[in-house]
Amino acid sequence: MAESTRHPGKPLRVLIASDTFPPDINGAARFTERLAGGLVRNGNDVHVLAPAFSDKWGTFTETHDGVQMTVHRLRSRRLIIHKTLRFVPPLTLRKHVDKILDEIEPDAIHSQSHMVLGRVLVKSGKERGIRLIATNHLMPENLLKYLHLPQFLERKVKAKLWKDTGKVLAKFDHVTTPTRRAAELLEEAAGIQNVLSISCGIDATKFANPTRTTNKPFRVLFLGRLDWEKHIHNLIRAVAKLPKEIDFQVEIAGDGSQRKYLNDLAKELGVLNRVTFLGHITEEELPLAYERATVFAMPSIAELQSIATMEAMASGRPVIAANAMALPHLVHHGDNGYLFEPDDVDDFAACLLKVATADQKELDRLSENSIHLIQSHDIKRTLAIFEGLYRGDQDARQQSDDNLEEYSRPIGRLSLAVRRAEQRMRRQALIALGRISGEIKDGLEEIRTDVAKRAKRVDRQVRKGVKKTVIRAKKTIKRSEQ
Repeated sequence: MAESTRHPGKPLRVLIASDTFPPDINGAARFTERLAGGLVRNGNDVHVLAPAFSDKWGTFTETHDGVQMTVHRLRSRRLIIHKTLRFVPPLTLRKHVDKILDEIEPDAIHSQSHMVLGRVLVKSGKERGIRLIATNHLMPENLLKYLHLPQFLERKVKAKLWKDTGKVLAKFDHVTTPTRRAAELLEEAAGIQNVLSISCGIDATKFANPTRTTNKPFRVLFLGRLDWEKHIHNLIRAVAKLPKEIDFQVEIAGDGSQRKYLNDLAKELGVLNRVTFLGHITEEELPLAYERATVFAMPSIAELQSIATMEAMASGRPVIAANAMALPHLVHHGDNGYLFEPDDVDDFAACLLKVATADQKELDRLSENSIHLIQSHDIKRTLAIFEGLYRGDQDARQQSDDNLEEYSRPIGRLSLAVRRAEQRMRRQALIALGRISGEIKDGLEEIRTDVAKRAKRVDRQVRKGVKKTVIRAKKTIKRSEQ
């Protein structure tokens, strides 16, 4: 592993590689985008390696997360087994990767997937002595349902996929995953040691709002891919069990292979008039969707963290989630929401009913606890940790604050008045920061527009002056010839 030639604290040149990147909409793509955007804002030179989302491939300057970055788009094909994801054929991939690495000479390579790009990059990177970091966002179980294998083969294929995961990731200098539970799973199932737990992190200022949580009407939000492992069918079955006197609405944001099935299920259960499928929503619409919700629901059984759940918490919303994988790390039962046993629809419905019938005091408590817990997932801390790994700084903290002992302690009801005051102050500060950021952005846009107008004006004047000069010169030459 080579040491960085750049001085600690100085800008880094980083190549981030991901098999999925916007316009794809999923947790890995969103994390990659926000990681790259944050690193750019910190003054680093960031290059992203990702599949092309059309037949147009090559190197482009693209805007993601509000900043410009260099994106190397690789020739790709649509995956037959998935509605949106694309696949980079490995035949000529090594040649393209080597060329890019030789051109940009990065201090570090950060792979977000071992399946295709990470597999090639770890070989090329080691040959060049580049520091190698991998973040795992994938569970093999996520892929099995798309392969449509006979049930007796699933266990064998799953074991082989985990073994392959471990074989590839073991070659990296550091392996990270978003939560301690996900790290333990990776260590156990893939046989990797010393996996670091680093939260994906979010910018809470984007989601802070002054609107109190209300259950009149009772609004349930789900946001994510509409695919099998998300178990959204359990949400529709659970709301259908709510008492008739509960005035509820369900908003489902996102798209995926299960969209038609979920629509048909809602119709079959007689709740289609209360379920709205929003499809993909924009970054501008995203905070508003959380703000109008009473509660966020995440019935998935395969979350290694869940960025959408963290965004809901930053919005001050309670969360009801499946007691599976890493979700209990975010949802502390009875503190900022409730956990139900996976696939237990009656348990799910009972949790929904608790929030639907809670008084305002209880809703405020759940809301404030969500804001309290999300403080440990600050994107700035995540960025600082990864920058330390890129530099090879062994003395820097290598795991995020949600791994500290106090994060897992029950919040309870002690010192509630003091905590409420603290959370209101923090909420107001976050809202103010968000507004300031917006004002700065608007101000910069005005400056850019003004500069562009002046540049055009100057350009016209220069062109006009040059034209007059040419005309005069021609006249002078003509007179001299006479």
